[in-house]
Amino acid sequence: MVIKEVLFDIMNHDLVPLHQIISEKEKTDLLKKYKIESNQIPKIFDTDPVCISIGAKPGQILKIKRKSHTAEESFSYRFVVESSV
Repeated sequence: MVIKEVLFDIMNHDLVPLHQIISEKEKTDLLKKYKIESNQIPKIFDTDPVCISIGAKPGQILKIKRKSHTAEESFSYRFVVESSV
């Protein structure tokens, strides 16, 4: 199993959209703009293959850029949380 993870770069797969860790300033701006707390953002486990691949840690927020049929591209966010497993 470990060998497969090393041999396959999940971030280069056609079905995996671009994930980026946003800076602390971007995080603060995002939370202020939408008047929300971090725990109100959809969550993603730190054990998710994408999080492992990009080195995301609990407490960080990921910006996900997806292709859109109507707007060319759309953005969503995920709050990285620690997996209990």
